[in-house]
Amino acid sequence: MAEERNSYFDGKLLQLWGWSILASLVTEFTLGICAPWGICMIVRWFSKHTVIEGKRLVFDGTGAQLLGNWIKWLLLTIITLGIYGWWTPIRVSKWVVKHLKIADAE
Repeated sequence: MAEERNSYFDGKLLQLWGWSILASLVTEFTLGICAPWGICMIVRWFSKHTVIEGKRLVFDGTGAQLLGNWIKWLLLTIITLGIYGWWTPIRVSKWVVKHLKIADAE
């Protein structure tokens, strides 16, 4: 009989609220400078609670890695009078997906 592999998400609402509040506070108290760390905190939480075909996702990105891109995208947004800002969410998503892995089955 073939092994059944389920895909599911096992995160809880209160956990998400807690991590979201913490990420928001980190971002707000640093006037947005630490937004990359807040983004990584939330993505890491989501990946930690996501299982695809029986294998858990792992996020290996860090705020420090994202910071360089974040500054570049901010400068491009300023130079283009805000126009590049429309592409920033796509760039962040591409960066996040680049750092998502599927953990080895145990």
